[in-house]
Amino acid sequence: MVDIRYDKDADLGVLAGKVVAIIGYGSQGHAHALNLRDSGVSVVVGLRDGSPSAAKASEQGLKVLSVSESVKIADIVMILAPDQVQRRLFADEVEPNLKEGAALAFAHGFNIRFGYIKPSSTHDIFMVAPKGPGHTVRREFQSGRGVPVVWAIEQDASGQAEKTALAYAKGIGGLRAGGIKTTFKEETETDLFGEQAVLCGGVSKLIQYGFETLVEAGYQPEIAYFEVCHELKLIVDLIVEGGISKQRWSISDTAEYGDYISGPRVINPSVKAAMKDVLADIQNGSFAARFIEDQDKGAPEFKKLRKEGEEHSIEAVGAKLRKMYSWRSGSDDYTEGSASR
Repeated sequence: MVDIRYDKDADLGVLAGKVVAIIGYGSQGHAHALNLRDSGVSVVVGLRDGSPSAAKASEQGLKVLSVSESVKIADIVMILAPDQVQRRLFADEVEPNLKEGAALAFAHGFNIRFGYIKPSSTHDIFMVAPKGPGHTVRREFQSGRGVPVVWAIEQDASGQAEKTALAYAKGIGGLRAGGIKTTFKEETETDLFGEQAVLCGGVSKLIQYGFETLVEAGYQPEIAYFEVCHELKLIVDLIVEGGISKQRWSISDTAEYGDYISGPRVINPSVKAAMKDVLADIQNGSFAARFIEDQDKGAPEFKKLRKEGEEHSIEAVGAKLRKMYSWRSGSDDYTEGSASR
């Protein structure tokens, strides 16, 4: 039976008198730090020397320290640096400075699940992972709502790890919407699979192939873009609101009939078989090993694949068409046509 907790099931008083160090101030880092601060929790932000995020955090009234100095004073250390950075950050700056009895927290289980970080048995290890990007986590909190979270306990050295994790989840607003209990193994493997097979890899490739098929058949690229990419958000919004059934109820009978007879021709049993192979690579650690090995070499494969994706013809067509959208707003995090990240 699923274990879901809400605000009433957590006590923010568990964090009273404790210092939480948020390591990293990116999408999730800024949301966690600001939401905890606004919930009355004592927060410091740990950043590397020269980090451009230091000014952003300071402008929000947050105390910014080096990673090592923040860890030294923290009772809870939430590591929100990129997956490929975490193990070295932990070895060099977190582990040597971690207070006795301090808890370690994560928003994704990658490094614990695959053994790249192996903390001492004397520390609590927990996860609180919002199921949404950081800007949404912050915006929903400020609106009096919350983004659902999943939470897990990997190690309970103190006997209080669950209470601490739930208090943290409440502090960032997650238990307003609900927090589902999971494990580091389950969260990591399902998260990676969802990204690769459906949400990112699957959807991206489906859009690209659909665009190529129409353009190669002689249709205008602009029309192809609208049909296979632009309208996708409308469909996904309906699915989020009421599931696949609401999406099918909302579209025309023609579209619904085409869904039933043509969907299985494109996404056929061979796709499911390939998905199982993807999941196996995640479960046995081969994906993690390939990713980390490439990152350690300077990410040549990653950069090559990123460049190929950015040079796909759908990107130029989409950039031109999106300028037509009267409702389009800019982003602080992404500039079209720029590969610098």
